[in-house]
Amino acid sequence: MSSRPLSLQSLPPISPTTTPPRSQTTLKPTLPAHNSTAGTPLYISCATNGSRSRNRSPDDYRSTLQALNSKGRVPRKSLGQHYMLNSDINEQLASAAHVEEGDVVLEIGPGTGSLTNVLLNAGAFVLAIEKDPYMASLVSERFASTERFKVLKEDFVKCHIHSHMTLLLGNKKSLDDPMSRYAKVVSNIPFNISTEVVKLLLPMGDIFSEVVLLLQEETAVRLVQSSLRTSEYRPINIFVNFYSEPEYKFKVPRTNFFPQPNVDAAVVVFKLKQAADYPRVSSTKSFFSMVNSAFNGKRKMLRKSLQHICTSIEIEEALGSVGLPATSRPEELTMDDFVKLHNLIVKI
Repeated sequence: MSSRPLSLQSLPPISPTTTPPRSQTTLKPTLPAHNSTAGTPLYISCATNGSRSRNRSPDDYRSTLQALNSKGRVPRKSLGQHYMLNSDINEQLASAAHVEEGDVVLEIGPGTGSLTNVLLNAGAFVLAIEKDPYMASLVSERFASTERFKVLKEDFVKCHIHSHMTLLLGNKKSLDDPMSRYAKVVSNIPFNISTEVVKLLLPMGDIFSEVVLLLQEETAVRLVQSSLRTSEYRPINIFVNFYSEPEYKFKVPRTNFFPQPNVDAAVVVFKLKQAADYPRVSSTKSFFSMVNSAFNGKRKMLRKSLQHICTSIEIEEALGSVGLPATSRPEELTMDDFVKLHNLIVKI
């Protein structure tokens, strides 16, 4: 991969004492052929150990490119790297999670640290997971002056995040505040691992109280708003509602990222349920196995797709017992319907 610096020539000069205008945060970034940065001030700040400045973070197009240049990097498509250029969006992400002083926050893929900076300025302790060793080094150096930041150079989908968070929360637990038992997740995650991240995080209601993610808009809508009897209604919808209460918050236009993706994004808040609040099933493993099997045969009736569990006659009887027709298809059942059906079938 070429290490030639990215050019800042397409931007007007900025005085060291002047805050970059908001309009710059929505410019469509380009990659000119060469760099000309002599005499250009570096606009990257970080929260120090005793500082909780509420000033607008200067993370924008210029500082993002300068940060990448400092490590000789360009965004890697294979890692789904799209860096946020709009500090207002980062502030809204933190606000959606109600991040406040003393919170423990997990951030997946901190990139150049623009969101990290907002979280630290809010008074949180941030544990960041970064797969790219160069970016992990960048944020480690950027926030070296604070004890409220730690970065792990790991692949999130492969790391033992439950163990990491259990240890971290154990060290910070307060007897006076029962909510100190829980951490929060606030992340602008790579679009290409969004489903994996959701599947890993939502069952961790014993660790996290809420998960706030910036996702591809199509994914966000599908996870939160998919309706019965539509092609978008899939097992992931059952999974999301089993473990959480999801809420679509707001859309984020693609022009807020560098490099600009081909799609818009959106913020979703998942309020995680505690185990005591999960739907009552004898086994979550067998429940989701049944749900996945039900959807495997496109447009198949349940009496056909679940034949490996019990006979068609027994499935029809179970459907009738929960008030559903014998010809029911998976896209016609709510999560509660699946729960009732599972609990009847496992007894057969």
